[in-house]
Amino acid sequence: MLIKQLTVFLENESGRLAEVTRVLGKAGINISALSIADTTEYGILRLIVNDPVGAAGILKKDGFSVGATEVIGITIDDSPGSLARVLSILEENNISIEYMYAFTGSSKAGMANVVIKVEDLNKAVDILMGSGVNIMPPDEAYRP
Repeated sequence: MLIKQLTVFLENESGRLAEVTRVLGKAGINISALSIADTTEYGILRLIVNDPVGAAGILKKDGFSVGATEVIGITIDDSPGSLARVLSILEENNISIEYMYAFTGSSKAGMANVVIKVEDLNKAVDILMGSGVNIMPPDEAYRP
């Protein structure tokens, strides 16, 4: 039930993000979600793509520094308080969030998709599932 996310380290130079998207696009890799954080020297690009293994290989071959990590994808109601409910469940169980971001991707009408990274992924998945939170299967997250 975990999703493989790619992390690409980018020099903080004009055009680097565009180059990543060009390389992936030319290879037929679809980006479902992305998040970017930057400092003065580099950026950290996090990607959910339809072929994480293939995309990592293509990016590495093109000279990018790429890593892979597992994250949790959840689907929640797109309504006030839905995210707060999920975050409260994690808080009550002493699970700290390292980072998170939302995306549209394959979301159904009235629903929102959220990617969450925590230290103990399996514990978080068990707790969230036990609380009725919809955990997104990888094939749904990777779907174009």
